[in-house]
Amino acid sequence: MATEEGGLNLTVSETIQSLLESYRRMQMPIQQYLSFILIPSGAFFVVTIVAALLIDLPMSIRAPIPLLGLLAFGAALFYPKILLSQRKRQLNNRFHLLVTHMTVLATTNIDRMEVFRKLAREEEYGELANEMHRVVQLVDTWNQSLDDALRRRAKEVPSDAVSDFFDRLAYTLGAGQSLKDYLITEQEQIIQEYSTVYESSLDSLEVMKDLYLSMVLSMTFALVFAVVLPILTGTNPTLTVSAVIVMYIFVQSGFFLAIRSMAPYDPLWYHPPEKSSPTDERAQKSFAAGVGLSLVLLFVSFGGMFGFSPVALGDIVPFVSEPLPLPMYAAIPITPLLIPGLVMRQEEEKVKARDGEFPSFIRALGATEGVKQSTTSMVLKTLRKKDFGVLTDNINGLYKRLNMRIETSEAWRYFTAECRSYLIQTFSEMYLVGREMGGSPKVLGELIAENMNEVLQLRQQRKQATTTLVGLLYGITAASTFAFFIGLEVVNILANMSLDLETSSNFDVGTLINTGVYDIPLIEFLLIIIIMFGAMLSALMIRTIDGGHKMNTYLHFVMLTWIGSLTALATKWLVNVFLSI
Repeated sequence: MATEEGGLNLTVSETIQSLLESYRRMQMPIQQYLSFILIPSGAFFVVTIVAALLIDLPMSIRAPIPLLGLLAFGAALFYPKILLSQRKRQLNNRFHLLVTHMTVLATTNIDRMEVFRKLAREEEYGELANEMHRVVQLVDTWNQSLDDALRRRAKEVPSDAVSDFFDRLAYTLGAGQSLKDYLITEQEQIIQEYSTVYESSLDSLEVMKDLYLSMVLSMTFALVFAVVLPILTGTNPTLTVSAVIVMYIFVQSGFFLAIRSMAPYDPLWYHPPEKSSPTDERAQKSFAAGVGLSLVLLFVSFGGMFGFSPVALGDIVPFVSEPLPLPMYAAIPITPLLIPGLVMRQEEEKVKARDGEFPSFIRALGATEGVKQSTTSMVLKTLRKKDFGVLTDNINGLYKRLNMRIETSEAWRYFTAECRSYLIQTFSEMYLVGREMGGSPKVLGELIAENMNEVLQLRQQRKQATTTLVGLLYGITAASTFAFFIGLEVVNILANMSLDLETSSNFDVGTLINTGVYDIPLIEFLLIIIIMFGAMLSALMIRTIDGGHKMNTYLHFVMLTWIGSLTALATKWLVNVFLSI
């Protein structure tokens, strides 16, 4: 017992120390944060407690009032820690790309401080670029040496990986080793650190999936009880079902936000606003077709229900007739959204295939340029004849633009725009900058290929995690829908039985079974709403962990909605068949 108490005290002490450390590292002064945010939120919490005690209202209405104040005070109390964790995540997400970029620049003929200045101007690196800018400021404005500036920033950054890197770099530079030699020798360790952070994020997602499964199953049982129990208690089932649905929505939304914050930042797509590609045209056309058809079917569905449409949904859908089961009114109108979902899934597979071929291409390009000592255009003349899969057409386009004497940087930007790959764009930019500044093409090609291969291996692990999540969410959708509609159909059958018993005997069934409080169509409508909301959030979770295109969400949204609708229909049919035997 003493050991458990000691462990609890240690955990509380560590939490308090971590919270105080997050306050110390805030960009805003602590006194200002306390005066304008924390103290007012605490006062608001006290006001809500007093209001709950003084207001003459039922306890069910007064009780949630202090919870609102507690939520505001808790958010203000822990906001600096949340902000610090977000900074840490931003630093870790792009760390490997920044170090690779730094290594590429270090292999050229520029001064080491110019390396930091160039990285500080790269807005794509976000918080890491800000750290580079702070190092540059300490050197240029405060006349500190580079190693002293790195040591000072190492104590301030919240990321352990970045802090260790700054510390080791400061020691190496202070000992007289060159930036180039240090970064080349440290590549393997830096990649390993990034892999560790990436894999730990995937492990955290595995834990979140288990918690999500437990919570959704618990909420499913709660919703089933909310449907069934009023038949014995006589309470309004619409209110109980609505209350559980609101709780269900909050739980699922909270898990989605948690998964979104834990997922590693590794985007697949690159979207340059100034350069379009055939992929953009197909995406726009498929989106317009899918959304347009969905709006038409939605108009026909509600028009058929309320009588202001010349045709009903059953008139245009084959093999069905009016009146359609209620779940079909949810699934059929959104079905055309499969069009953009399937189109972008095909395009995404092409982007992934280009990513897989790019390391071989950039390694071959760098090696050949280093041997022949010629321009990229001359090397591509022979290299484009090799088979690089789906990347071959893009390589041909790059060669043609370079051969037409288009500016080299502009030709490469058209190449990356056509590839639509985030990694290809990032590493191509590094190779281009390194070559323009006199770096060795062979070293650049090997360095970029090695780093990109490591990222592609981590993406395979992410793909496996996504596949597991897809199976889990599809299974949860079917299981929860099955439970929802079993409860609803049992109530529906009991309601019909009570009517038969009342008409055939003088016994008042209403004293035992309260069926008059039920509005079955309304409750079924509420259950369909929660199925569609769950399908939408599940699709967003899949897209968040997958890191793919936003339109992939439509594909899983439609599939999950159809699974829920078909499960609802099958459950209703099975219950009626078995209970009527």
